This record gives sequence, structure tokens and C-alpha cells, in this order.
Amino acid sequence: MKTERIVITGGPGSGKTALIKHLEDQGHQVMHEISREVTLQAQKEGIEQLFLENPMLFSEKLLEGRLKQFREGENRHAETLFYDRGMPDVTAYMDFMNIHYPENFSETCNTYRYDKVFVLPPWKEIYEQDNERYESFEQAEELFNFLKNSYEYYGYNTYEVPVGSIKERAEYILEKVKDTF
Repeated sequence: MKTERIVITGGPGSGKTALIKHLEDQGHQVMHEISREVTLQAQKEGIEQLFLENPMLFSEKLLEGRLKQFREGENRHAETLFYDRGMPDVTAYMDFMNIHYPENFSETCNTYRYDKVFVLPPWKEIYEQDNERYESFEQAEELFNFLKNSYEYYGYNTYEVPVGSIKERAEYILEKVKDTF
């Protein structure tokens, strides 16, 4: 059985993590976001905001971690596997920051492919900044566009998930996944 790899992405504060948790609670297999882990590890090493202080190192660690997740997905025995962000998120953030990255970033994104991509739009009513989320809401809106463009650049058709309850958003995604597989 081939596992269908489904990415759920969007700008910060769009409800991705809550949606992924809901899908997991419903019995679906998920790969959780790793950027907070990378940030917290750097903070333990005395770097307050690794993405801001050394965006290339941060991005390398993220790409490496997401590639590891992708490879781990090969060993999952599930009909679908949901990812909280995918590899093209890394290049989208680098593009947003206007930082050049090595060609191997794009090569990795082109080589390791997901089956479906769902993008969550910014949602002002639920947006909150915190220790790891330093972007303003306006930056979150810009990031949404960079994320969508990044996935489309790599040849993906993206599905924009309507704003709504977690249950409604999950149902939208599950219906689209069911319709196409």
C-alpha cells in the first residue's frame, strides 16, 4: 500500500497545529512541525532566534529534519500521512527573507514529492505572537503568499482551506483527499 503524503501549510497563526492535532486525535498519522524544536534547541545553546540570527543554518536544519520525516514516512503503514509543513516551506521562508540558498534546497524539494498540499490562509481572529512566533499578522499574510507560490513553483496544485472550525477544516481536507485518491 502506498501512503499518500498530505502537507498542511500556511503562515504562522493560521491554525495548522490545532488542525494537525485534531487529525491525529481522529486516528490519522501525522508528522509534526519541527521548527519550534529547532528554535528551542538553539535557545538552549544560547541563540535566542536562530532563524533571525543565522537563517541559513536554521533553514538547513529544517530541510534536513523535514527530509528525515519524509523518509520516515516510507515506513508508515497508513493510507494517508499528514505533514505539518513540507520541504518547500523552507525555500518559501528564505524567499520571504530575500536570502539566497544553495541549489540543493530546490533539488530536494523537486526530488521528494508530496501528493497533496493544503494551504491555510491567515486568520486574524486566532493569530497570536509568542516566543517562537515573532512575525506580525501582516507578515503572516505575506508569508501565506510566499508559501502558496513556493509550492506552485515546484509544480503542486494547492487547495486553500476555508476559515472555519477545526472540524470543518478537517472535513474539507479529508473530503478532498478522498475525492482524489
